[in-house]
Amino acid sequence: MFDIMGKLDDAKKNVEEARKRLDHVLIDAEAGNGMVKVTITGNRQLKNLSIADEAMQDKEMLEDYLSIALNKALEEAGKIQEDELKKAAMDAMPNIPGLDGLL
Repeated sequence: MFDIMGKLDDAKKNVEEARKRLDHVLIDAEAGNGMVKVTITGNRQLKNLSIADEAMQDKEMLEDYLSIALNKALEEAGKIQEDELKKAAMDAMPNIPGLDGLL
């Protein structure tokens, strides 16, 4: 029983370390052939936003490009974050048949 509790503590520590590492993972995305560019972290924090002058002329187009670029980056960050946190948790867990299919 204590071994399982220790493994759970290890998994928690691994997940926290993975979250810290994700702050340094940068994901770039763009829309409108580069008219809008975004960079976010693996923890889904916006780090950089670049808007071309031409995009500023059309509010609706700019809103669309921002949505597209941010959604692309957020989707990629979500995948990376999920994979990293799952791996971090599984690395510390005992080998229990069928557990990997649940996480």
